[in-house]
Amino acid sequence: MNDPIVEVDGVTHRYGERRALHDVSFEVREGELFGLLGPNGGGKTTLLTILSTLRVPTGGAARIGGRDVVAEPDAVRRRIGVVFQHPGLDPMLTARENLRHQGHLYGLRGSGLAARIERGLARLGVTDRADDRVGELSGGLRRRVEVAKGLLHGPDVVLLDEPTTGFDPGGRRDLWVHLRSLAEEGAAVLVATHLMEEAERCDRVAILDRGSLVALGAPAALKREIRGEVITLEAEEPDRLAAAIAERFDVETRVVERTVRIERRDGAGFVPRLAEAFPGLIRSITVGKPTLEDVFVHRTGHRFWGEHLSRPDGTAAAVPGIEAALPGPTLLPALEEGEVGEGPGPRADEPAGKARER
Repeated sequence: MNDPIVEVDGVTHRYGERRALHDVSFEVREGELFGLLGPNGGGKTTLLTILSTLRVPTGGAARIGGRDVVAEPDAVRRRIGVVFQHPGLDPMLTARENLRHQGHLYGLRGSGLAARIERGLARLGVTDRADDRVGELSGGLRRRVEVAKGLLHGPDVVLLDEPTTGFDPGGRRDLWVHLRSLAEEGAAVLVATHLMEEAERCDRVAILDRGSLVALGAPAALKREIRGEVITLEAEEPDRLAAAIAERFDVETRVVERTVRIERRDGAGFVPRLAEAFPGLIRSITVGKPTLEDVFVHRTGHRFWGEHLSRPDGTAAAVPGIEAALPGPTLLPALEEGEVGEGPGPRADEPAGKARER
């Protein structure tokens, strides 16, 4: 088993009186594709900003490659590549120029940089638009260039916040193939996502809810916690139905946001008995094998997209104040004497974007 390269130890963070993270702990190993799964407002982005040295946690500690993200930010920045949710590209430059500028800030030059740029553009499928201004590209293509930029320097640790936003299904699949290849080459890849199908692709996943870590493990192992199949029933009076089912069949029921849930080994065979016993109370019944969302419900007692959280389509209000806006540019290291390149990199207390202005 590879050594841990990312260590999160009791990290807590607050925005004023609002708690964004509470005592979160986990490790990510070299060569691991690790998912950070949670609904919007769950604390994923806050944690990534801490790991990328942009925010000091209220409590706890985080280390990358053995270096503390607060005490040694420059050393951490040399090891990481970051792709934030918010854009960090110059819209007046072409895709190729954006990558070239990024390479210069990391001390890369000449044919080596040119080869990296071409390889990154090809892997993300934007070679044919490489000489178009970024401002003229579609949102999905801009996002591809953003990912290529974050991976350009070959970091040991890759931090990505919702990287497939704006991708079509084919592009999303191709990106995940690339992320898997990075892990197989030895990088630690940490992906924050609210998409269950993306989390399923990870070696392990940490599930966050309202800033707390509620589950940690391989997706298959987490789903095995739910013994059997999951039956979900919709009803006008879910509490009444749940009580009646529990009394009639001596099974455990749970009411979750006006639906009744039952976990049972013979789920498919049990459904006809439910329909026959309570024809006037049940509006619909579904049954299926456990998913990561079922794990979330099992651990928290509420649905992944509840009334208190925003859904991907924005149909419900988000929790305010937890997922703060981020600066766009990828972080850059401060180069030491003897390292390749001439760029000074940012100071320890300076976001990467300021280095461009000096």
